[in-house]
Amino acid sequence: MKKMNPVVHFEMPAEDRKRMSSFYTNVFGWETTQLWPEMWDYVVVMTTESDEKWPKKRWAINGGFYQKTDDPLSGCPWFVIHVDDVNEYVKKVEEAWWKIIWNPMDINWVWLYVSFVDTEGNRVGMLEPTGM
Repeated sequence: MKKMNPVVHFEMPAEDRKRMSSFYTNVFGWETTQLWPEMWDYVVVMTTESDEKWPKKRWAINGGFYQKTDDPLSGCPWFVIHVDDVNEYVKKVEEAWWKIIWNPMDINWVWLYVSFVDTEGNRVGMLEPTGM
């Protein structure tokens, strides 16, 4: 069977992250946690009960809210794909002629993360578990 890399996380832009957090908490029951400035004031979003690694429910994913900016790539929701080796997939993306927009970065010693632009101008992320 062919290996597929699943979507494991989503990202949504917000002009006002507190307002957005309140909306999704009140309407859908999501739990949100505002991170500190060193983590870009990112808001972690839990849409389902999770253990230390993954959501406990099949087909469920968690995500986050980030500050919307004037950058056209920041104005649309996007998703993050799980990969076993970020560097291997960076090479695959580059060989397919698409643009890496964030070099791999370590997130809390738990994930290695990178972002790219696909053939249609969509921003997409890739995540490799590292410290779990």
